[in-house]
Parts: sequence; C-alpha cells; structure tokens
Amino acid sequence: MSQDSTERIVAGLRGWIASAPPGARVPSNRVLTAEYGASPVTVQKAMSHLARLGLVESRPGVGTFVRAVRTAGPVDFGWQTSALGAPPNRTSALSSTQRTVAPDAIGLHSGYPAVELLPERLVRQALARASRTAAALTRTPATGMPDLQAWFAAELAASAPAGVAPATARDALIISGSQSGLSSIFRAVVGHGRPLLIESPTYWGAMLAAEQAGVVLVPIPSGPQGPDPDDVERAFAQTGARAFYAQPTFANPTGAQWQAETSRAVLDIVRRHGAFLIEDDWAHDLAIDAEPRPIAALDDDGHVVYLRSLTKSVSPALRVAAVIARGPARERILADRAAESMYVSGLLQAAALDVVTQPGWRTHLRGFREQLRSRRDLMISCLSADAPTAALETMPVGGLNLWVRLPEAAEVAAVVRECELRGLIIAPGREWFPAEPSGPYVRLNYASADPTRFAEAAGILGEVLEGG
Repeated sequence: MSQDSTERIVAGLRGWIASAPPGARVPSNRVLTAEYGASPVTVQKAMSHLARLGLVESRPGVGTFVRAVRTAGPVDFGWQTSALGAPPNRTSALSSTQRTVAPDAIGLHSGYPAVELLPERLVRQALARASRTAAALTRTPATGMPDLQAWFAAELAASAPAGVAPATARDALIISGSQSGLSSIFRAVVGHGRPLLIESPTYWGAMLAAEQAGVVLVPIPSGPQGPDPDDVERAFAQTGARAFYAQPTFANPTGAQWQAETSRAVLDIVRRHGAFLIEDDWAHDLAIDAEPRPIAALDDDGHVVYLRSLTKSVSPALRVAAVIARGPARERILADRAAESMYVSGLLQAAALDVVTQPGWRTHLRGFREQLRSRRDLMISCLSADAPTAALETMPVGGLNLWVRLPEAAEVAAVVRECELRGLIIAPGREWFPAEPSGPYVRLNYASADPTRFAEAAGILGEVLEGG
C-alpha cells in the first residue's frame, strides 16, 4: 500500500476487528467512506488488503464479515510411521553445505562460487536467445541435444593422446546435473548391494547417491597425490568390486590432483580387474595452478565412465552435465536416466551450449582462474595470521575449498557451533568421510563469501580454537 489514507483505514479496522466477535458484520463501504473521509476506491483497497490478511471475508450480496480465527491444534502424522516403515538409510536430508544462513553471516560452507564470479552477462543473454528458439517449446532427445553432446565429447577428446580413439558425440549423455548422473551410474553400473571403492575423503553427494542406490562403500585413503595404487589393487582383489568412484582432478574437499603416474596405474588396475573407474570431473573449469588431466581421455575401451558438470562454472541455475560412457554401460545409464527424468530441458541445454561456445567463455575462464587464485591465497594468508593452529595439509591446485585440519584436541562439532554463534558458518569435515574421520577437519569455501571478510572469519576461527 502506497497511500496514507489506505493504511489509516486498515489500521483503524484492524483495531476494530480485534475487539469484534467472529462473524460480526463490518461497516459498509459507504459508512467507511464517510467515517474516514476517503474515496470509495481507497476504502475498497483497504478491504481487499484485510481480506488478503485473512481478517475478513466477503459474502456477495450480503456484506463483509469478521473472519472466524481457527485455532490450530497439534497435527498427528503418526499414521505415516506404519505407512512408510523404517527409512532405508539414516543420512541427513541436507548437507551443511546446503544451509541457508543469515545475510550478515560469513558463509564459508557453500559448495558454489559467488555470483559475481560467474559469467552473468553470457548466461542472461543465452537464456534470452534460447527462449526465442524451438527449444523453449519442444522436447529434446533422451540422449540430449546433439550439438551439446558433441561439445562435451570434443572437450574430452582434446586431451586424448595419439593412439587413443577419442570419445564421440554418441558416447555423451546430457543429464540434469552431476548428482542425478551419479545416482544413475551407481544403479546401472554398480548395482544394489554391490561394493563400490571410493576415495576417503570424498564428495558427500556421491556417498549420498550411493547410499540411496543401496551400494556398499569401500573406503580407500587418498592423499595429496591421490590414492596408493597398491591400496586400490588390494581392495579390488578383496571385495570383488566392479567400480571405483574418484575425483582425480581438484578433488572435493581437498583440491588435490592425482599424479599422472597414479592415474595410469589406477587405470591399469581397473582394466586388469575388468572393472570401471567412475571419474567425477566436477572441477574441470576450476583450475588454478594445474591443468585438468581427465583419465577418461586415456581410455577407449569403456573402462572409464566420465562425468562433467557446468553447474559450478556457468550457473547453478543451468543444471546441465554430461556422462560419457561406451558400450553396454552407456545403454544402461541411458535407460536409467530415461526412466527417471525422460529428458533434460531443451531450454537449459540450449542456453548452456550458447554460453560455452561464445568467444567470451574462454575469457571468463581466464578471469575466473585468477579470481580463484586471489581468493585462495588471501584466505590462506588470513588463516596463517589469525588462526595459526588451523593447518592446511594440501595446497589446493584447483576447486573452491581449503581442507583444514584443526588441533587434535579440538571437538569439530563444538568449534562449528561456536563459530556460528559468532557469525561464521563453516562445514564440519565429517560429511566427506565414508567411514570414521581420520582427523578433526573442516572445509572452507574461499569462492563464496566476500573476500574483504576473510580476515574477520580467520579471526573468529582463531579465537574459537584458542578458547577465547
């Protein structure tokens, strides 16, 4: 309401309604017009506002009456206990990274970069153009838009060495975000009740997808250069697993990258055991000090199922990703995706393809890289100055996060709670371990919060760790 007279009438009537019994008739508009010296239009606006608030109800041909207030009693949902039965898993519905926090809090818990780091102009223009094409009104093939399939395949093929047959457009399946892709891959390639080797620590969403698919996780410790190939070999031999989920490039949460020798050794092990490597290349576009080296580029016999998303580098609103797989594995994944979602929005696919094929896309990636480097280095500097007992074991060469180890005596949950009370939101490291945590870790996202508050954030963490 913008007119003072309207607000005056509403305020007066709310006072009258508060003392009137339910069902009491409200004075007519004619009476109110005279009482408040307002126009009939103004009185009608006031009555409409009161109706929207649920304070009055109009009965055509009769008048307007005070609405009876219904006292809400306790609702019993107990019947659902028997209908639903015991839950299939005990995983929390939301990760700490998905929390919504107060606007004035310093949020270092997020899994996404800040909006100002994304190609906003390219995305807005692409969405506008896509809305004017047939993609806005028609469905796309279950496998995705052919041109977008070709783009994902070409990106992977560009890393293929001589003598390796590169991926083709037909090998690519367009999916609505990497999370849905993981669910389909685990169901189609691993199978319910079957073991899946997985790095530790690793992406919490992969563990969630595996649990929902009924997959049994077999943790493999992974350090700054990746897992020990001997550990991978031994786990395959002992468990009979037929797949290994890994993030060889800028792992979440550590930001580490496998050594080239480790990548080749793991691929050889997977081949010897007739198994699959499920390669999650989530941070392909988030390089800082190293270039991405997809293991899938070394594979042409279908042992690597490759997953790449544009969500972190283009926009969280454009949930577009691709799975690249060959042979019967591709067909099984496609069947699972088609059963679950049928196809991905053509509008989103067209917009995503538009963005990544614009000349400004490469320019954006170069600027993005420098912004990530600047923020990473600033946060490390602030932690060193103001929270020296928080140790960074691995310098992330890409990605969005610092994986920080707290002092051994620190109780992570208590530290997280106390930081939140002081306006700093951080993510407890427990969520990234498929088994018990190997130490007291927290994950800090250096790409989401305002960098001018990094020193403040480090100061809060330092004070909490010191017991201040």
